[in-house]
Amino acid sequence: MDFVLSGAAACGACLFTNPLEVVKTRMQLQGELQSRGSYRVHYRNVFHAFYTIGKVDGLAALQRGLAPGLLYQFCMNGVRLGSFSVIESSGYIHTDGRVSAAKTTAAGAGAGVVGAVMGSPIYLIKTHMQSQSTSSIAVGHQYNHKGMIPALTAIYKQHGILGLWRGSSAAVPRVSVGSAAQLSTFSSSKELVIDLEVFPKDSWLVALSAGMISSVVVVMAMTPFDVVSTRLYNQPVDHLGKGQLYKGFADCFSQTLRKEGFMGLYKGLGASYFRIGPHTILSLLFWDELRKLYQQFR
Repeated sequence: MDFVLSGAAACGACLFTNPLEVVKTRMQLQGELQSRGSYRVHYRNVFHAFYTIGKVDGLAALQRGLAPGLLYQFCMNGVRLGSFSVIESSGYIHTDGRVSAAKTTAAGAGAGVVGAVMGSPIYLIKTHMQSQSTSSIAVGHQYNHKGMIPALTAIYKQHGILGLWRGSSAAVPRVSVGSAAQLSTFSSSKELVIDLEVFPKDSWLVALSAGMISSVVVVMAMTPFDVVSTRLYNQPVDHLGKGQLYKGFADCFSQTLRKEGFMGLYKGLGASYFRIGPHTILSLLFWDELRKLYQQFR
């Protein structure tokens, strides 16, 4: 049940934040491997990106990739948060009754690795679909999939089962770093808010406050890995399924840093916070509240 509740919480958050994921994906692909000022800027900032996508591609485009997004959240976060919940209930993350930063970081990272590997094929399709747009505002490689199932089928037929896990070398560090930062800061912040007695112990405001603190840490720690992950998943491949722009995680990281500078790794930072921030807050809030509700009716 922990896995189902965790997946449901993440899906609830995804319904609200998927348009921000579309914007974030496109801003991270804009000007790929080009120095600042040498490429056309289609999306000047988060708000301009929303306006541009809605005007050119239509309002429905802001929910592009929603189906794989929901499936990814249910699979990846169901496993990730569900695993952490089991570890937490076993008492592993506590030392002498207090949350251990080292243990929650290790547990969060471990749960993230498992979730990332399982959800990687769906994240691949989600990235492809969210980057698809009218040619006048297109950024990154355009795959032009007709839907989630046709996309999975086409990749499997062309590149085999391993082709579905292309880009997972970036997914594992991305999710493990994000998961470690998120769950360690959430657990510690939640304990701090309870200690300060700002809100009643069982109030939903405790989880909300802890989620808000966690969201800032997650975005700063995760964005460079998120940029690399988006680019590795979206890059064009040859007939053998080999990436035509990057050899792997380290190559993408170094090329981006060399050609776009340090801030290239933080491209779309505003969009990242507007997406990852609310998603972190909502998913952790829903997760905490659903677990409390389940305990009441057991």
